[in-house]
Amino acid sequence: MHKQYYGYEEFKFDVDELCVNFENETFDAIVGIARGGLTLTHFLATKLDLRDVFTINSILYDDTNKQNDAIVFNIPDLNKYKKILLVDDIIDTGETMSNILNIFQDKFPNLECKTASLFYKKTAIMKPDFMVKEATAWIEFFWEVD
Repeated sequence: MHKQYYGYEEFKFDVDELCVNFENETFDAIVGIARGGLTLTHFLATKLDLRDVFTINSILYDDTNKQNDAIVFNIPDLNKYKKILLVDDIIDTGETMSNILNIFQDKFPNLECKTASLFYKKTAIMKPDFMVKEATAWIEFFWEVD
């Protein structure tokens, strides 16, 4: 399996690139998918001056091995919000993001959800609303390996 290291300096540049997409967007809150999306969520919340920051847990991979079904838990109460940004580090298969969007649609039918990630694979079942790069290898994020 080909692996690609993704370092802090590249990450900082890509966060700025991602934020350019939000110039005409306003969000009431940001939700990071733990664990991979948490570093990006923190940086985006700071840049977008969002104080309402939530996490949701989803487990689809055990190390580099994909599991059969995603487990989603720690669902935040988003009833008072109109529009949120849902964030993960990578849209690999798209299953995690898609599952969470379905849960949000069921639990919060009036909530508008936009999605963002650093990386996206063209083979995923969904494409995020906002992303920076196409993933062509297994990404080794600095927050996982440093």
